[in-house]
Amino acid sequence: MAYKLSEKHIGKRAFITGAGGGLGRGLSLALAKDGWTIGITDIKEEALAESKRLIEAAGGKAYTYKFDVAKKDEYKNAFDDFIAKANGIDLLINNAGVGDGGLVGEYGLDNWDWITGINQMAAIYGSHYAVPLMKKQKSGHIISIASAAGLANMPNMGMYNVTKAAVISLMETLYAELYGFNVNASVVCPTFFRSNIMQYHKGDEKSKKIGEAIISRAKYSPDEIADYILTQAGKNKFYILHPYQAKLVFHIKRLMPMGFLKFKAKQFAKKDWVKQAANMKF
Repeated sequence: MAYKLSEKHIGKRAFITGAGGGLGRGLSLALAKDGWTIGITDIKEEALAESKRLIEAAGGKAYTYKFDVAKKDEYKNAFDDFIAKANGIDLLINNAGVGDGGLVGEYGLDNWDWITGINQMAAIYGSHYAVPLMKKQKSGHIISIASAAGLANMPNMGMYNVTKAAVISLMETLYAELYGFNVNASVVCPTFFRSNIMQYHKGDEKSKKIGEAIISRAKYSPDEIADYILTQAGKNKFYILHPYQAKLVFHIKRLMPMGFLKFKAKQFAKKDWVKQAANMKF
């Protein structure tokens, strides 16, 4: 299919973090079918090589960048190299992210630094580098992958919730700041979908098993989520909520904030909460 983003941005130049697999690869392949030139990043060289092969087989062009998105200087070097090779940028997708779980007070502070660097600071770095260029050319689109977790803020997920809530706040800020420059912004808040987001976890094993159990039963694949994101972004949607549970959380919290807060607190206080969480379906 042809995306409206491809029609709006005829240069078709995208920079996508965390594109060695999962949603990042799904987004890259979807754009590749429309002939985009894509800068893809990951920390795994083999994964990048496979994504590049798939992108070019699908009709796109790929430049690969192996580095840690939490390191701003490495990020800038890769970003600048892509801009030079592609002669600009039309789409930035802040996708790189990791998942983890644990209780505040028990989850290590070094681990907080780790997850904040990847989930939150990388989105800030990418936006910081892309915004001046997009403002100057008076076109572009920034999409950041947050999570429904940044809206719901469920217990035992504090470190993940905080970083995703920060991304939502960043994008709400950017929406206003970029509005007058013909540059669009979107924030994606999905619930769980099939992915390997827990592969680098640093928290306790119980939290890891809960996350993996939920993800294994998720209905949607990364490719399906990618298609939905790009379709909605093409319509200039700011809040991209998918599936229906994400939309439900979004509206309930805003209509009944304290009711929602007390409900999840009471559920967490139940002795069988861990079992309930592991059996959640999305």
